[in-house]
Amino acid sequence: MNRFARLATRLLAAPRAMVWVPGDGSAVAECWPAGSTDAETAALCRRVAELGGPLSLAGDGRGRLAFAGVPLAGPEGELLGVLGVTDAGPRTWSAEDLRDLRDVGAACSAQMRLRLRSDEVQRTGEAAVEAASLAEAQADRMEVLLNRAQLLLRAAEDLGDTSGLDDVWARVNELASGDLKPSYVGLVLVGEDGLLRQVAGPEAGEAPGRAPAEGYGIDAGWPGARAVRERRTVVVADRRTMTDGYAPEAVAGFDALGLHTLACVPLVGTEGVLGVLALGWDIPHVVDPPERAVLVILADYTARAVDRAAYLEERVSIALRLQQAMLTDLVRVPGLETAALYRPAAQQDMVGGDWYDLYPLPGPHGAWAVTVGDITGHDLHAATLMGQVRSMLRQADIDHPGRPPHEAVEALIKACQTLDLPAGGTLVHAHLTPRPAGHWQLSWTNAGHPAPLLAHPDRPTEPAEQLRAHDILLHPVLPPGLRTTHTRLLAPGSTLLLYTDGLVEHRGQDLDAAVGEAARRLSAASVDSPLDDVLQHLAGTVAPAHPEDDTVLLAVRIAPLSA
Repeated sequence: MNRFARLATRLLAAPRAMVWVPGDGSAVAECWPAGSTDAETAALCRRVAELGGPLSLAGDGRGRLAFAGVPLAGPEGELLGVLGVTDAGPRTWSAEDLRDLRDVGAACSAQMRLRLRSDEVQRTGEAAVEAASLAEAQADRMEVLLNRAQLLLRAAEDLGDTSGLDDVWARVNELASGDLKPSYVGLVLVGEDGLLRQVAGPEAGEAPGRAPAEGYGIDAGWPGARAVRERRTVVVADRRTMTDGYAPEAVAGFDALGLHTLACVPLVGTEGVLGVLALGWDIPHVVDPPERAVLVILADYTARAVDRAAYLEERVSIALRLQQAMLTDLVRVPGLETAALYRPAAQQDMVGGDWYDLYPLPGPHGAWAVTVGDITGHDLHAATLMGQVRSMLRQADIDHPGRPPHEAVEALIKACQTLDLPAGGTLVHAHLTPRPAGHWQLSWTNAGHPAPLLAHPDRPTEPAEQLRAHDILLHPVLPPGLRTTHTRLLAPGSTLLLYTDGLVEHRGQDLDAAVGEAARRLSAASVDSPLDDVLQHLAGTVAPAHPEDDTVLLAVRIAPLSA
């Protein structure tokens, strides 16, 4: 009885349940959680027993308990007990809640009847045979009920953290294959043009659940369209039903997948019907009322996941547009070859605080500023902070013409403190100034950022040099520290690489080893290789296959001297 109480709490998402059994002058109650029996719940169970029918009371969260209970009936209709669930918060029990409670109550009643039958078996051999037969039938039924309850519980958990439509379909396919065992699962959604198209599922031929590439209208002769129009589950029991009631192209799709039975369940979202969840079987399959109810609930969880996936995709689209708007279009710099790469992470908003920048410095020397930085965070807030920091750093360079890079960073930090801007992170800010004979002078300051790599043209077999000198990172609560500028004369053919930690951070792997691998591959790249190709190669070989952080690469090559 305790097991059925626990199952009821999980299925109805209620904190407490009780199986109440009347006795001679007293009552026995099994509860979940164990030991949570209380007089108020027992009294409500006794009221259900007196009424002889189900009872539901809405809670108000101010002391009035939300309660739903059903009687447990014996083989002759006699009262065996009561199954009840309670919730302390404000709650009105839905029709689905009460139906689920009745299903669990039926299984519980069956178990109690089995116990009664076992007593009779001990008294008569003939009753023993009958009880064994009944036990087998009821056990099968109970197993089905429990399996379906477990399916819905897994659906609530598994579909709650999906991030894309393909992920939604994969989870639904996995869930359905365990108990319902369909040969086909398709996810068909209504597009912006009002047409139904399959957006996830197997790459088989067209089927009533698999819309053609051009899609079909809601008024078309497809089972999926009918399910959307009528907002109800549509079951095609066999091929004759399909040919009698639907369009020839739908029949052709039905045959292409070798289906015998098809169920199309509408996906009802927050703003109307989103599409259809289609399940097909290649053998005769009866979709009985209990299974239909399971499909409806599974479709409800699927619709929520689809709603969430659509929201995330729109959010990602907006975030990427914002990020791209903030990234610099590299301009042509005489005497330099430049290339940049931005690769978003595969999780969350797929956008964050990583950036690169290249712009001319004021003054007669033809100097340029190059920056790569990473503001802490992987969301829109980090991206907006990054945009502010980038603009303020540019302004600091303009306001301090001819001054070393570290003074611009110091001015940036002072501005952030003055404006109470909570920007924290790391960056490398550098100035490149042309020098005679095709050389360029590199002046840089490093605020806690990964060391830039410098590949020398006369040392292709040695790893690129790591410019390790750095100062403390940027952080709103850290006191201003000493900042320094370092210089290096870059010979023609030299390649400078600035990057963010998304390139070299691998879960469970040594950071220094990844930096060393990047240094070897950068040095081995031919001076004749286009920098865009070099960056693509680095991102494809050094960066993790599934990065958890954005990756930014900015490379600058000093033009080799002409032969």
